[in-house]
Amino acid sequence: MRYEMIREIYNKCSGNQMRDVFISNVETDDPFRYVENMLEGKEVTLESEELPDGTIVIDADVAGLKQRFSFCPD
Repeated sequence: MRYEMIREIYNKCSGNQMRDVFISNVETDDPFRYVENMLEGKEVTLESEELPDGTIVIDADVAGLKQRFSFCPD
């Protein structure tokens, strides 16, 4: 299945609410496994949720750095 993936990397600096945002088109049957493979070899904790509109949101804690992956059906 094709998704528009939005990857948000939150800034750890206090007082800075900005984040890096990357948008790409990906093809995968399993967004959770896709993120696992992207972050392979790193200390990571993942939580996922599916929204009513079909968007799959995966929150990742990568060695203390928060990231969010949103997979929107294309």
